[in-house]
Amino acid sequence: MKINQLISVPTHVPASFRRGKALVVDDEYTNRAVLKAMLEHANFQVIEAENGATAVELFTLEQPDIVFMDIMMPVMDGYEATAKIKAFSGSTFVPVIFLTALTDHEVMAAAIQSGGDDFFVKPYNSITLKAKILAMERMRELNNRTHRLLSQMHRDQEIAETLFSEAITSGNVAMEAIQSIMWSSSTFNGDMLLSEHTLSFDLHVMLGDFTGNGLGAALGALPCSEVFRAMCAKGFSAPEILASINRKLNNLLPRGMFMAAQYVAVSHDLDFVTLCNCAMPDILILDGKTGQIKSRIESTGLPLGISVDVDYKLLLKRIAINPGDRIILASDGVARAQNSEGELFGQNRFEQSVTQQGENSHLASLQLELDDFCDGVPQIDDISLVEIPCLPWIFPQDTTHGSNSQSSENRTHASSTGQSAESWQYQLKLTGIKLKTVNPVPLIIAQLQELEEIGDHHQSLYTILTELYINAMDHGILKLDSSIKQSPEGFSRYFAERERRLHESQEGWISFSLDVESSETVGRINIRVQDSGPGFDITTVEKPAQENFHGRGILLIQELCESLKFIPPGNQAEAIYCWTENPK
Repeated sequence: MKINQLISVPTHVPASFRRGKALVVDDEYTNRAVLKAMLEHANFQVIEAENGATAVELFTLEQPDIVFMDIMMPVMDGYEATAKIKAFSGSTFVPVIFLTALTDHEVMAAAIQSGGDDFFVKPYNSITLKAKILAMERMRELNNRTHRLLSQMHRDQEIAETLFSEAITSGNVAMEAIQSIMWSSSTFNGDMLLSEHTLSFDLHVMLGDFTGNGLGAALGALPCSEVFRAMCAKGFSAPEILASINRKLNNLLPRGMFMAAQYVAVSHDLDFVTLCNCAMPDILILDGKTGQIKSRIESTGLPLGISVDVDYKLLLKRIAINPGDRIILASDGVARAQNSEGELFGQNRFEQSVTQQGENSHLASLQLELDDFCDGVPQIDDISLVEIPCLPWIFPQDTTHGSNSQSSENRTHASSTGQSAESWQYQLKLTGIKLKTVNPVPLIIAQLQELEEIGDHHQSLYTILTELYINAMDHGILKLDSSIKQSPEGFSRYFAERERRLHESQEGWISFSLDVESSETVGRINIRVQDSGPGFDITTVEKPAQENFHGRGILLIQELCESLKFIPPGNQAEAIYCWTENPK
């Protein structure tokens, strides 16, 4: 009597009920025959091998779904054959069940080490066999599901990385001058570099480091970028931009996630730099002549997104700079970089490396040393380095400051052209606490752009309004003396004193009044700024010395405007700005 007849196995199983292909490996024919009959009864198509070598060959040809492997066989034993089969199967889960009559623990351990997934003890039992097959099928389905999820995750990361590159980093400016190293410890970089020019042509740069790394760590990158660029474009200051990003992240990020940040604003005249360090390594300012560290800005603030009760004006540092100086930003991944022995790169090694100037930048020698130190070892954190050269070419070409200043014969009042002119007036007055918390210039510019098609002239108007506002605030309300800024050390002293007086100020007001007349091709804006201060000696302001560090804002306004005058006792300024070309 045949074995399949002995256990009542049907001689034919419809293809629709087949479970897959099983490879039975045993040097004993009887053992193979019994197991084959049981597997066919369980709806498997069965192939057989009498030793490990044949089993490996059949596995590569037939690609079975499950393997039943004897241990002791001629030519090649079950351990070696299983190891080869697992190597061939790669990421595809093909369960290997060892066939054994032994219960020796060392034998079982060796079977597991070679890649085995389970045991089937002789003599065979159909109930046990069905249970093991079901267990392996569950494992295979779980494995397949995991691979599908991993594949989808990798696809999502690729899409996110493309979005990150296109929507965030592609909008950065001055990247032909700014040197950067951005090494990701995973598919997606949790560090973020943003750069943008403001209406006053200053350069703002922010290096952010989100909690952790990977895709989850960069969830806040897109809204950060949107806030950063929009507010730079509208002329907001560094503390205002930081405060807005902080509020955005506080509302958006889940508990436990935040962003450490380094923020740098380089003034367009290369006089000073405004910096803020929130839970990041020291910002380094390198002397342009010696290449050595001349200033360092330590962390003074919490990471962004933790608390909304932060006054970033109090965290800012203003440092006088010279053309040729360089600013170095770094995430903590630099100091935490490891080599194959687990040694950290460290802050001291970082600072020694960055002061060894390379052929084109300070980052050149540092990159070489980092490459040599890490030597391909996977890192636990993203590594980001940025070098900002304080040189004229980091700023855009000034298309308005030089061209909007017109000779008197070419400055034309809109009403004298014979064209139909429209006029309107805008007024704004800030008093008390609003003087400390509100920057009026972006608000006025936004109103101008809403009501008037001023095109690129918004940049010149931003500069004029800013200089007049600073003059009213610093000299009228706070009674500061600009001559303090004559020395590099005076810059820090001046701004520290400014913040102190602004914080202590309890009263005062500044008002703005704009009268606008325009037609399709010409326009005229009369700007009046008045403050509640006692006024000052007008003659010392109207003719500042060219070589001074202070007073140059007045010269700039005079260059841009048709006229500028201060009305006695000096607490009211009136400027007239005209254009004759179509701002469209």
